[in-house]
Amino acid sequence: METEKRDMPESGGNCVLAEDLLTIAQTEIPYERMKDTVILVTGATGLVGSILVRALAAVNRIHSLGMTIMPMVRSLQKAEEMFGSLLQRNDIRIICSDVTEPITPEGPVDFIVHCASVTSSKFFVNNPVETIDIAYKGTQNMLSLAREKKIKSMVYLSSMEAFGITDPENPRIREEDLGYIDVTNVRSSYSEGKRICELMCASYAHEYGVPVKAARLAQTFGAGVPKSEGRVFAQFIKSAMAGEDIVLHTAGESFGNYCYTADVVCGILTILLNGEHSNVYTVVNPDTTTKIKDMAAMVASEFSDGKSQVVFDIPKDTMTYGYAPDVTMHLCADKLMSLGWQPRYGLTEMYRRMKDSWECETSDD
Repeated sequence: METEKRDMPESGGNCVLAEDLLTIAQTEIPYERMKDTVILVTGATGLVGSILVRALAAVNRIHSLGMTIMPMVRSLQKAEEMFGSLLQRNDIRIICSDVTEPITPEGPVDFIVHCASVTSSKFFVNNPVETIDIAYKGTQNMLSLAREKKIKSMVYLSSMEAFGITDPENPRIREEDLGYIDVTNVRSSYSEGKRICELMCASYAHEYGVPVKAARLAQTFGAGVPKSEGRVFAQFIKSAMAGEDIVLHTAGESFGNYCYTADVVCGILTILLNGEHSNVYTVVNPDTTTKIKDMAAMVASEFSDGKSQVVFDIPKDTMTYGYAPDVTMHLCADKLMSLGWQPRYGLTEMYRRMKDSWECETSDD
């Protein structure tokens, strides 16, 4: 197995990611259904999209499926920098286009995974109109393409933010337990945008028979996250690794729900091949649910050699950093688990593998 991991060209030389890609390829997912098919992945240079492309390339090679993988990107230069020689393979056919513009690739398309999305909280606040526009137009274009090509299956990547502020008395939040979203708050452009896209998926399934499902992702991180990542989870571990204090700009009382990168990719592929049309599935490791301040304390304790503390610097204007409103929800993954999916990594191991993957990259430089 060690030899197999070293021979994973799809990993770009990252030893931890190589292990993850091999694990994905060896997971009991009905990959044979993808034999001699074409799969389009939007947002292919984003976190989830990029790992999905690498995983599909590994699955294709290991299982000799004869797939064609079409990563869709806005910047060819960014894709070349990210994937390198992987783009030279015969089974990769890159598409350079913006999801907000209609596309019609030549030839068949059998599967679509629509990953393209805005992910920056500051962007949501500063550009709420564009946030809604990208979500709506991009998803409509992909659904129209799915209808035109008569695809076998499509997965739309939604977010746990679509749940809104759920009932704090409900101990386990299932897919149908939607809560309140303040539509007068421009930060809601993201969460409400995800909701309307989920509805659009259900509508295309109902009216046109498009075989689409939605995957509501918990916050996703692990091997494959770039060192340049600026979201809170990455800021925590960077501070700890540098022996600096972890600074919270809120009281940290909001609960977070998380899932490891490779676990999420396995979840998406399980939904793509086993999920029911017009359904929504939550992709989360239920054991990771914790308060933000408690996660920060864990990271400081486990990864700083005792040098880091958790400190609070809370601005008067809560919109300064564009953070989502506090939530208390504990997400449930029973629906996805009923399809055979199981998460492998808990919160501490997620951080450990992300840290190790960064150090693996450094050692290869």
